[in-house]
Amino acid sequence: MRSACLTLVAVSTLLVGAPARAQTYDPSYPVCMQIYGPVGYFDCRYTSLAQCRYLAVGRSATCSVNPYFPERPSTPPHRPRRAG
Repeated sequence: MRSACLTLVAVSTLLVGAPARAQTYDPSYPVCMQIYGPVGYFDCRYTSLAQCRYLAVGRSATCSVNPYFPERPSTPPHRPRRAG
Protein backbone atom coordinates (compact mmCIF):
# COMPACT_ATOMS: atom_id res chain seq x y z
CA MET A 1 0.00 0.00 0.00
CA ARG A 2 2.82 2.35 0.88
CA SER A 3 4.60 1.84 -2.45
CA ALA A 4 1.35 2.49 -4.32
CA CYS A 5 0.91 5.82 -2.51
CA LEU A 6 4.51 6.81 -3.20
CA THR A 7 4.11 5.91 -6.88
CA LEU A 8 0.92 7.98 -7.08
CA VAL A 9 2.62 10.96 -5.45
CA ALA A 10 5.64 10.67 -7.78
CA VAL A 11 3.51 10.45 -10.93
CA SER A 12 1.26 13.35 -9.90
CA THR A 13 4.34 15.47 -9.11
CA LEU A 14 5.73 14.84 -12.59
CA LEU A 15 2.43 15.70 -14.28
CA VAL A 16 1.87 18.87 -12.29
CA GLY A 17 5.47 20.06 -12.69
CA ALA A 18 5.45 19.99 -16.51
CA PRO A 19 4.77 23.42 -18.01
CA ALA A 20 1.70 23.66 -20.20
CA ARG A 21 1.69 25.88 -23.27
CA ALA A 22 -1.47 27.27 -24.75
CA GLN A 23 -1.91 28.26 -28.37
CA THR A 24 -0.30 31.67 -28.74
CA TYR A 25 -1.93 32.68 -32.02
CA ASP A 26 -5.48 34.00 -32.28
CA PRO A 27 -7.06 32.51 -35.42
CA SER A 28 -9.38 35.53 -35.81
CA TYR A 29 -6.81 37.88 -37.36
CA PRO A 30 -4.39 37.35 -40.26
CA VAL A 31 -1.36 39.19 -38.77
CA CYS A 32 0.43 38.83 -35.42
CA MET A 33 3.02 40.95 -33.66
CA GLN A 34 5.62 39.10 -31.60
CA ILE A 35 6.76 41.26 -28.71
CA TYR A 36 10.18 40.47 -27.24
CA GLY A 37 11.25 41.12 -23.67
CA PRO A 38 11.24 39.54 -20.22
CA VAL A 39 7.66 38.45 -20.84
CA GLY A 40 7.39 37.87 -24.59
CA TYR A 41 4.02 37.26 -26.19
CA PHE A 42 2.11 37.27 -29.47
CA ASP A 43 -0.50 39.94 -30.12
CA CYS A 44 -2.78 38.80 -32.95
CA ARG A 45 -5.21 41.63 -33.61
CA TYR A 46 -4.02 43.18 -36.85
CA THR A 47 -5.71 43.08 -40.23
CA SER A 48 -2.62 43.85 -42.34
CA LEU A 49 1.16 43.75 -42.16
CA ALA A 50 1.26 47.53 -42.75
CA GLN A 51 -0.95 48.17 -39.74
CA CYS A 52 1.14 45.88 -37.55
CA ARG A 53 4.45 47.39 -38.69
CA TYR A 54 3.15 50.91 -38.08
CA LEU A 55 2.34 50.02 -34.46
CA ALA A 56 5.60 48.09 -33.98
CA VAL A 57 7.81 51.13 -34.65
CA GLY A 58 10.03 51.82 -31.66
CA ARG A 59 9.22 48.54 -29.95
CA SER A 60 11.19 45.36 -29.71
CA ALA A 61 8.75 43.46 -31.93
CA THR A 62 8.28 41.84 -35.32
CA CYS A 63 5.19 41.25 -37.44
CA SER A 64 4.36 38.00 -39.18
CA VAL A 65 1.51 36.28 -40.95
CA ASN A 66 -0.65 34.23 -38.61
CA PRO A 67 -0.15 30.54 -39.53
CA TYR A 68 -3.47 29.60 -37.90
CA PHE A 69 -5.63 32.11 -39.77
CA PRO A 70 -8.00 30.13 -42.03
CA GLU A 71 -7.54 31.09 -45.64
CA ARG A 72 -10.66 31.69 -47.65
CA PRO A 73 -11.18 29.22 -50.46
CA SER A 74 -10.58 30.86 -53.79
CA THR A 75 -13.70 31.28 -55.87
CA PRO A 76 -13.55 30.62 -59.59
CA PRO A 77 -13.95 33.69 -61.83
CA HIS A 78 -17.49 34.48 -62.92
CA ARG A 79 -18.21 33.34 -66.47
CA PRO A 80 -21.18 34.77 -68.30
CA ARG A 81 -23.67 32.20 -69.51
CA ARG A 82 -24.00 31.68 -73.22
CA ALA A 83 -27.43 32.05 -74.68
CA GLY A 84 -28.33 29.08 -76.66
